[in-house]
Amino acid sequence: TEKVRNKPYSVLLFDEVEKAHPDIFNVLLQVLDDGVLTDSRGRKVDFSNTIIIMTSNLGATALRDDKTVGFGAKDISHDYTAMQKRIMEELKKAYRPEFINRIDEKVVFHSLSQDNMREVVKIMVKPLILALKDKGMDLKFQPSALKHLAEDGYDIEMGARPLRRTIQTQVEDHLSELLLANQVKEGQVIKIGVSKGKLKFDIAKS
Repeated sequence: TEKVRNKPYSVLLFDEVEKAHPDIFNVLLQVLDDGVLTDSRGRKVDFSNTIIIMTSNLGATALRDDKTVGFGAKDISHDYTAMQKRIMEELKKAYRPEFINRIDEKVVFHSLSQDNMREVVKIMVKPLILALKDKGMDLKFQPSALKHLAEDGYDIEMGARPLRRTIQTQVEDHLSELLLANQVKEGQVIKIGVSKGKLKFDIAKS
C-alpha cells in the first residue's frame, strides 16, 4: 500500500504468485473487486490507476510429463492450443472462481522454440567473446555448438534459466582451464563445435 500511495500510477509485478501465502489472494481479491485497500493506519489507498501483473508456472510439471507439448513439438499451433488448455485447467484447480473471474486478461506465453533458444545463447555468450577479444583472442561458436547449448540449457519448467549454468560448466570452465594452462595465446582463435555429443574446442592461429 505504501508504494502505491506514493506512486499511484505504478505497475506491480507478483512473480510466481502461486508460491504466495493463501491470504495474499484475499487481499488481491479486495483490490480487484473494490480497487481500494486500507493500510495499517486506516488510510484508504486507491489502486484504480495501478496495473497488477501476476506470473505463474502453474501447469509446468504437467507439461513436462506430456511429450506432445512444449519444446521441440512439431506442430507449433496445436502445441500452443494444447498447452493453453492444460494451463487453464491447472489455473481453475489452483484458484477460486471469484478470483479468476476478476482478472482482466489471462495470457499463456508460447514455449521457447529452438530458434529462440539459439538467439538467447548468442546473447549470453557475447560477453565471453568480448572478454577474450580484449585479450587478443577470438572465440567462435559453430552453429552445432549453439544448438547443443540451446538444447542442454532448456528445461520445460524453467525455460532458459538453466542456460547460464550450462554455459558456465560447458564453456566458461573449460576456457578458464585453457587460459590457466597457457594453452591459448594472444592472436589465436578458439573454435567451439560438437563432437560425439560434447563441445569440442579447437585452437588455431587467427
